[in-house]
Amino acid sequence: MASLSSFRQSYRYLQRQAHEQPVIFYSLVIGFIGPVLLVTVPPIRKSLGFRNSEPIPTSYPVPNRPRRPVQGYEDE
Repeated sequence: MASLSSFRQSYRYLQRQAHEQPVIFYSLVIGFIGPVLLVTVPPIRKSLGFRNSEPIPTSYPVPNRPRRPVQGYEDE
C-alpha cells in the first residue's frame, strides 16, 4: 500500500507543477520524450516501408566530351 501512496503523491506533485509552472513542466516532458522517440521511430518507419532518400548530388555532372572554346563574347 505504501508504493501506491508514493505514486499518488508523485502524480499530485506533477499535477501541481503543471498548473503552477507549466513552462518548466512541459519542457521537461518534451525533453524526456525526445530520446524515447529517437529509439522507437526508426524501427516503426522501417516496418511501414519508408526508405531513406538518395543523397543530394554535391557536384554538377561533367559531360564526357572535349570542351569547345567559347566564341562571340568578345573573347580574343
